Amino acid sequence: MARAFHSRLIHQFGALCLFLALGAIAATAADIPPPTLVADTMVINADTTITAEGAVEVMFQGSRLTARRITYDKTTNRLQIDGPMTLTDAGGTVILAESADLSADMREGIIKSARMVLNDKLQIAAQQMLRTDGRYNQLSRVTASSCQVCASNPRPLWEIRASRVVHDQLEHQLYYDNAQFRVAGVPVFYLPRLRMPDPTVSRATGFLLPSLRTSSRLGTGLKLPYFIALGPSRDLLLTPYLSSKSNTLMMRYREALAHGAIEVSGAVSRDPVVPGKTRGYFFGSGRFVLPQGFLAGFKIETVTDRSYLLDYGISEKDRLASGVWLSRIKRDSYFDARVFRYNSLRLRDNNQTQPTLISDLHYIRRMTPDLIGGQATLRLDLNGYERRSIVPFDANGDGISDGRDVARASFGVDWRGKSVLPNGMILGGGAAISADFYSIAQDQSFPATVTRVTPTASIDLAWPFVRAAPAGAATQTLEPMIQLVWSRAPNQNVPNEDSTLVEFDEGNLFSYSRFPGSDLYESGLRANIGLTWSRFAPSGNSVRVTGGRVLRAKNLGQFSTGSRLSGTRSDWLLATQFNTADGLSFTNRALFDDAFSFSKDELRLGWSQDRYNLSANYVWLVADPAEGRPVATSEMAFDSSVQISDGWHLLTSGRYNFLTERATRAGVGFEYRNECAAIDISLSRRFTSSTTVRPDTEFGFSVRLAGFGNGSNGGNYRKTCGR
Repeated sequence: MARAFHSRLIHQFGALCLFLALGAIAATAADIPPPTLVADTMVINADTTITAEGAVEVMFQGSRLTARRITYDKTTNRLQIDGPMTLTDAGGTVILAESADLSADMREGIIKSARMVLNDKLQIAAQQMLRTDGRYNQLSRVTASSCQVCASNPRPLWEIRASRVVHDQLEHQLYYDNAQFRVAGVPVFYLPRLRMPDPTVSRATGFLLPSLRTSSRLGTGLKLPYFIALGPSRDLLLTPYLSSKSNTLMMRYREALAHGAIEVSGAVSRDPVVPGKTRGYFFGSGRFVLPQGFLAGFKIETVTDRSYLLDYGISEKDRLASGVWLSRIKRDSYFDARVFRYNSLRLRDNNQTQPTLISDLHYIRRMTPDLIGGQATLRLDLNGYERRSIVPFDANGDGISDGRDVARASFGVDWRGKSVLPNGMILGGGAAISADFYSIAQDQSFPATVTRVTPTASIDLAWPFVRAAPAGAATQTLEPMIQLVWSRAPNQNVPNEDSTLVEFDEGNLFSYSRFPGSDLYESGLRANIGLTWSRFAPSGNSVRVTGGRVLRAKNLGQFSTGSRLSGTRSDWLLATQFNTADGLSFTNRALFDDAFSFSKDELRLGWSQDRYNLSANYVWLVADPAEGRPVATSEMAFDSSVQISDGWHLLTSGRYNFLTERATRAGVGFEYRNECAAIDISLSRRFTSSTTVRPDTEFGFSVRLAGFGNGSNGGNYRKTCGR
């Protein structure tokens, strides 16, 4: 019989069928929408039964049932279902079975040879399933796994076998009786009772999977995290870490607020690294959204000793910061204020003589003057630097400069404009003036107060040439540029707190000053010259080369020799960037003199494809005591990931010092990912040594299983079953 005819039949007898199918429910809840029944054929028997056959579908209150045949018995108000059948409820749970005996509302009954799929992740196969109150699904003789099983490989990577499993659909929990965990079919451990959240749960109180960590300093240890859900917006993670040489308790607390979030973490340890003392750390941070577009936050970082973070693999930070900040970014303005106390973990740093309490306020306002055009910028900076040390006195009663405190207020106005000449040249110019006010204490080598005003003026000329290419060909651009800059800093005898490290690259080739901060200004008359060539191909390949240098009228002795900006001529700068459509990237920045003697060379290489990821960089720097670099630097660092087979990745990393001819760090690891598990195995070695940091070898092993909690289901690694 044609489906259109049966649709009419359903329409004609719809009221009668729906009354028979769910009469009890309709009688008690008239506001509930009626179910929908669709079938190829429908037979109404004299014995008060209705039989629907052929592509039967029943839809009611978000649940959907499909089967080969459904028989409704009015006297018992039950459904006899012949499969194969599929029942999908409103929560996304899918039940596949051969046959079933269910109540008319599909909330209670027995399902034979059932397989339940939760959130498209965890599959539970059972000999029989008992459905109660529309809430509990009780399964007997169960096998549960999130691994995809193929006919050619019917044994999953892992599975849980149990005599009984109860799924509470309201609480979203799975309760196992006599649970046996198997890996590749081999029993690993047994638990008489086991409770786990189903895959729809993102946060649930309970134990997480443990991880193994072996360290040559701390021995072999096990981390067993316990997660506590304190509410919909708060949680606590407690992680005991027990090893042969250490007893440690780690913690992490998170809370989401209406307009922000906070997170704190910490640990306390007893180990032989620092005998008889409790070691530990505490980190905290918060970020809040305030009215009028302001953002605020805080950060707390403290540790008991220099090597704790490295010993326990928590962080490689070598400088800790604690403080508060407030900022706002708008289209034409920027505001940022912060007060932070710093604690250096580096051996060569002395926290008593370095500035540890630093306060900053920055305000920038961008404007477009109607009268002269161009762009004007207004800048206000307030800075304060405080050292912990108390200034000692020598035999003559003079203070020694190891506790200097500095406060600075800076105000600046900058204007720049440009115009295009008839021949295509771009003529630009600018002017700026800045005023700085210093208050200096506890340092006899500087006056107590300093006031200075620095004017700056510039004019620049660029002539870009573009080579028009036919359709499908590459476009090339050649742009020579020269910039004349004059500025005068009348008094540079001020403490240099923010301009100790000087960079010279393509980013500041045409800047007014190569100093990164405001304590020092580049002064005198100089010419910044440069040439940029670029090529862009429709295929996605691109190359950009920039070369240039700085020429000065006089050598004012502003820069150290290591910066390669000293004298009347700087070193040549050559920067190259190359990118291809297939994921290869290459960047090189070099400084060299007229004799091609290199003072700096920085090389970065990246290659990213489906199966390969490589990142490597090499840096060469000449010695510069003025920048705290008494010896030259020649180091290489790399990270790589190679997919060696389906699901398996080889990870390598390392850092090598060519001057000392030894590695400072090396690591190798394996990762396995599929649709149901993630396995991480790592081995790393730290070769550095000092009075507080010792060489250390670390081994790590962790396993994560998909299907428990609302984590990743490994969809990107899902395998395909072959024939």
